[in-house]
Amino acid sequence: MFGKNAKYGGIMNAIRCDEPNYLIWKWHPAGTQAGNNKRENAIRWGSALRVKDGEVAVFVYRQKDGTMQDFIEGPFDETIKTANLPVLASIIGLAYGGDTPFQAEVYFINLAKVVQTRFAVPFFDVYDPRFMDFGVPVAVRGTVTFHITDYREFIKLHRLIDFDLDAFQKQIRDAISRYVKDVVTNAPAANNIPVIQLESKTALINDAIEYDIRARLKESFGVTTTGVDIGAIEIDKTSDGYKHLMSVTRDVASAKIEAETADYVERLRIQREEAQYAAHKQTQSANIGAYQVEKQAEVGIAGANALGQMGSNSAGSINLGGESGGAGFNPATMMVGMALGGAVGQNIAGTMNGILSNPNAQSVPVPPVIPVVAYHVAINGQATGPYNLEVLRQMAASGQLHPNTLVWKQGMANWEQAQNVAELASLFQPIVPPIPNN
Repeated sequence: MFGKNAKYGGIMNAIRCDEPNYLIWKWHPAGTQAGNNKRENAIRWGSALRVKDGEVAVFVYRQKDGTMQDFIEGPFDETIKTANLPVLASIIGLAYGGDTPFQAEVYFINLAKVVQTRFAVPFFDVYDPRFMDFGVPVAVRGTVTFHITDYREFIKLHRLIDFDLDAFQKQIRDAISRYVKDVVTNAPAANNIPVIQLESKTALINDAIEYDIRARLKESFGVTTTGVDIGAIEIDKTSDGYKHLMSVTRDVASAKIEAETADYVERLRIQREEAQYAAHKQTQSANIGAYQVEKQAEVGIAGANALGQMGSNSAGSINLGGESGGAGFNPATMMVGMALGGAVGQNIAGTMNGILSNPNAQSVPVPPVIPVVAYHVAINGQATGPYNLEVLRQMAASGQLHPNTLVWKQGMANWEQAQNVAELASLFQPIVPPIPNN
C-alpha cells in the first residue's frame, strides 16, 4: 500500500513479507538494495504494517546506548503508530524530533515454518563394554524437524541481520552429528545392547537421541524439535572389528549353552533319582508286611553267618586246659553268642509262628496289607506326605496342621480343609472340655 505523507511528503511504505518460503526475512523499502545505504532502514511515519497469522515482525532500533526491539505478532494490519510500537514511542521524539523517516530494521520471523533437515553421521567406532578390544564402525542417517516458537529467545542466540537458513541448517547438522555419536557410543553400556544388535534396536536408540537433541537444540539454537527420525543404523560388517567381535561372541554363547545344557541334564538326573526313590518308598509302604518279613530274614541270615564265624574262630568254646594250656571260659564271647542266638531264635520263631498259624503260607507267603488311612497335606503351596492319622494328630498338636490346612487322600475329588473332613475334625477338638459356666 502506497500513499503520500501530507506533512512531510514522500512515499508511504507497506511493510509486509510476501516470501512464500522463509524462516527469517529482512524487509527493506521498494527500490533499495540490502546493505547499500541507510535508506534500506528508512521507515516513514504512517506506513502500513501487515503481519500474517503465524508471523512476527521485529523492529530493531539501534541507538548509542544499545539496541531496542518491538515485536508485532500476526495477524496485524494497521498503520504504524506510537500506540502499537511502544519502544518507538519512547525514542521517536529523542531520535527524530517526531520527524520521519525513522531508522529501524524490520525482520519477519515465520513461526509456522517447519524446517526438516536431513543428516548423515559417517562411520565411527563403537565398543561393546564386554569386549573393549574390538571397535565396530557404525554409521547413522536420519531427519530432524524443528521450528521457532520462542522468537525472543531465538533472537538472543542469533544475529538476524546476517541470518542465512542454509548456514543455520549446517550448524544444526554439525551439532546433531555430535549428539548422535554420543548417544550411540553409550548405547551398549547404558541400555545393555550388544554392538552387533544395534541395527535391531533403532527404535530404542531413536527415542534416546530425540530426548537428547530436543533439549540441546532448544538451549543452543532456540528452536523447538518436533521430531527425530533415525532412518538407519548401519554396521560395517566387513570390518575386522566386527568379525573379531562376532567370533568372540559365538564362543561365549557356545560356552553358555554348553553350561546351561550340563546344568539341565544334572537337574533331570536328580529329579529322576528322587522320583525313583519316592516310588521305591511308596512300594515299601504299600507292602509293609512283606518288607518286614524280608528284613527279618536278613537279620536271621546275618545272625547265622555271625555264629558260624564265631564257631570257626573257636569263639565261645570251652577249654579247661590240660596239656594245651587252655584258658577256660570266655564270658564276653558267650554273652555275644547268647544275644545273637536270641535274636536269631526270635526271628525264626516269628517266621515259623506265622507259617504254622497259616497252613496256606506256602501259597500265600505274605498276608495282604491292612489298609492305612493316609492324607497328603499342603504346606507352603507344596503337597507333602502321605501321613497316617497318628502322624496327623502329632502335627495338629505341634501346630503344623491347622483346621484350614488343605488335605487330600485317594478317593477325594478335590483338596479340602482338614476341619471339613469328618475323620480329621476330631484332631482339632480340645482334649479337656471347657468347664460349664452354670
